[in-house]
Amino acid sequence: MAEIMVFRTNDKEYRGSSALEIVQVLKRENSRTGGVAQPVRQFLLESLKQFSDRIPLRDIDVSDRLSDEMLALSYLYLRDEFGAGELRDVPNRQQWAHPL
Repeated sequence: MAEIMVFRTNDKEYRGSSALEIVQVLKRENSRTGGVAQPVRQFLLESLKQFSDRIPLRDIDVSDRLSDEMLALSYLYLRDEFGAGELRDVPNRQQWAHPL
């Protein structure tokens, strides 16, 4: 059975086997054209700017050195950390992330 992560925001729950899968759904829902034409990095940048009142500008980075999956996961974690959503049930989290 595949492990599923869950992201909650605005009384909606998104489930996916990866952060990128969840971000793709968010991108489609927030786009007039279904998000098809917009690259993931552009969506992340624009979305993070919408939360600039909660997320410090230094944390809004869509570095070319990171994979789309890592950017998507960072995006969901930032939203969780700054109260713009809740990330739960991240598969294998204990292997790479440690709560403070």
